[in-house]
Amino acid sequence: MSEQRRTFFSFSFFQIDPKWRWMADLAKDESAKEVENILKNSQIPCRSYSTLGLRDDTEFLLWFASDSVEKIQDVTSKLYLTVFGKYIIPRHVYLSCTRPSLYTKNPTTHGWVAGEEQKKYAIVYPFIKTRPWYLLPLEKRKELMAEHIAVGQKYPDVLLNTTYSFGIHDEDFMLAFETDNLDKFQDLIMDLRETRVSEYIKVDTPMIVCVKKDLIPLIRSLG
Repeated sequence: MSEQRRTFFSFSFFQIDPKWRWMADLAKDESAKEVENILKNSQIPCRSYSTLGLRDDTEFLLWFASDSVEKIQDVTSKLYLTVFGKYIIPRHVYLSCTRPSLYTKNPTTHGWVAGEEQKKYAIVYPFIKTRPWYLLPLEKRKELMAEHIAVGQKYPDVLLNTTYSFGIHDEDFMLAFETDNLDKFQDLIMDLRETRVSEYIKVDTPMIVCVKKDLIPLIRSLG
């Protein structure tokens, strides 16, 4: 069996420098178009989301997908060279990549399937499992994960992107849920907390709610 081609994800959260809000509106609009042009002409897809008013440590997310970390670095560098880039501060950056799952044969990046409509919300959810989880026999882990997956299947309106940060970032896994209904997502999380897998989760914060927003309206919303 040939090895599955892997995709690197970067979840890059930023906050705006308050000095940005004192710039003339025309200059801000021109800078927004400059940023849009750079992202559109980059070699990698990017999704933009607002976290404005939802957290005190970040105001927007750029979610990149690429076949190499160098391409992510290149587009980030070009972003910083723009006028807008001089006023943004990185607050959280999470790196992960796709890989075949031991527990399910289903695709792990549903929301990035070509042509699929992007959901209104993305909830970015890094987490780390405890050492005892990895000491369990594989068959036992498969049994516990089957229970966990069955709960998720009760919520077809919530799509799940599962990627892996082992060895390339501080977390074990990166989850990114996508949905049009935050109530359904909250119900899902409450149900998942009752599964036995939850006993083996060491750290599962932050959990960051992000609202889909096109880039230019996003930048305009920052003041």
